[in-house]
Amino acid sequence: MLIKKILNNNVVITINDDHEEIIVMGKGIAYGKRNGDLIDISKVNKTFELSLKDEQKKMLNMLKDIPIEYMDTSDQIIQKAKKELKVGIDDSLYITLTDHIHTSIERYKEGVILKNQLLMEIKSFYRKEFELGMWALTLIKAKYGISMDENEAGFIALHIVCSETDNAIENAYEITAFIKEILEIVKNYFHIEFDEESLSYYRFVTHLKYFGLRCFNHMKHNQIDSLNNDILEIMKEKYVDAYLCVLEIKKYVKQKYDYILEDEEILFLTIHVAKIILKK
Repeated sequence: MLIKKILNNNVVITINDDHEEIIVMGKGIAYGKRNGDLIDISKVNKTFELSLKDEQKKMLNMLKDIPIEYMDTSDQIIQKAKKELKVGIDDSLYITLTDHIHTSIERYKEGVILKNQLLMEIKSFYRKEFELGMWALTLIKAKYGISMDENEAGFIALHIVCSETDNAIENAYEITAFIKEILEIVKNYFHIEFDEESLSYYRFVTHLKYFGLRCFNHMKHNQIDSLNNDILEIMKEKYVDAYLCVLEIKKYVKQKYDYILEDEEILFLTIHVAKIILKK
């Protein structure tokens, strides 16, 4: 790969065999080099093929100002996330997480500690991601000598959640609040407390996450087919209370988010709610 532009000693823009611009990182990778020189492949630590131009601009602006050590820290967290979660992680997480860690450490040095208003919900809805956030805090403490509280673990967890769903951090906050609202409807309707350790609760929360994505993006569920329509009719009769609860959810979502639940969504929500209350 040939160097097109040197950002600093550790980051360059290169041209690959397909004539695409690639961001390449590695300690000292550009030391003593000029534009047009070949890269020493043995020094390459990470490459980025960001598909969106605005993402690439964000990356370039960030890498000029943030020490490479922060990117290394993000990479360690992301690699562990890939291993633990076994899901696809969007490359944009390298941008958002590195920037967050850098600014958070600077804030802590100045004694500015932010409260995460959705911490309890994050701990409940995104347990694995929160555990990764707590692990990240131990890594940050070891590398930078900065002790952060669990509020930061929650922020890091949300960044990971965003990369799983390919959404902005603002959407992650909205969806987390959305999940909380729907759970409150179910809880108040049946006057119950959820068993947050149960598989049915975990599956319900997972479904609500993607339900929230559809709601905020105004995406329609697939049109219900004849088989699922028959199943819905059976569910209405067999699990009347669960179905009526879902109708309350439908009314709430329409009023607050101007989103109309299709029968397919009503079916799956009814199934999840029925499983939740059967555990009681």
